[in-house]
Amino acid sequence: MARSQTSAASVLRTIADDKSIELFTTVALETIDSKNLKSKTKLTRKQYYSRLSRMTSAGLVRRKNGKYILTTFGRIVYDCKVTIENALNNYWKLKAIDSLETSNEVPKEEQQKLMETLLENEKIKAILEKGFSAETTLKRVTGR
Repeated sequence: MARSQTSAASVLRTIADDKSIELFTTVALETIDSKNLKSKTKLTRKQYYSRLSRMTSAGLVRRKNGKYILTTFGRIVYDCKVTIENALNNYWKLKAIDSLETSNEVPKEEQQKLMETLLENEKIKAILEKGFSAETTLKRVTGR
C-alpha cells in the first residue's frame, strides 16, 4: 500500500459493508486458510475475492504461509472498529454524557465523575478524558 494512494475514506470504504466487516473480523480473530475463510463467511467466490483483494490493496490483510492475517496497519484499523462497536454498545450512556455537557447546571468535575461511573469501558473513558483535559487546557491557555 502506497501512502499517497490511500486515504482514510478509502480504507473505511474497504470494510464499510456488513460482509466486508465480517470477513475482516474473521481474519482478525482467527488464523485461517483461504478455503475455510471463504466457507466460514458464506460469501460467493466473487464477493470473497473482491473483498479480500480490496483489503489487501488497502494494506489491511496479507497472506502468510497460506493463511490470511492482519497487517500491523490492519490491527490498528481493527482496534478502531472494536472501539466503534464499544461506543455503539454504550450509545445511550454517551447521549446522557452529551446532555450533561450541554447543561450548565452540572459542574465539569461532577460531569467527569458521572462519566466515570456510567462507563465501564476503559478505552472509551480514556478517549473522553482526553476531551475533558484538552478542553481544560484550552480554557487555561485562552482564559475562556
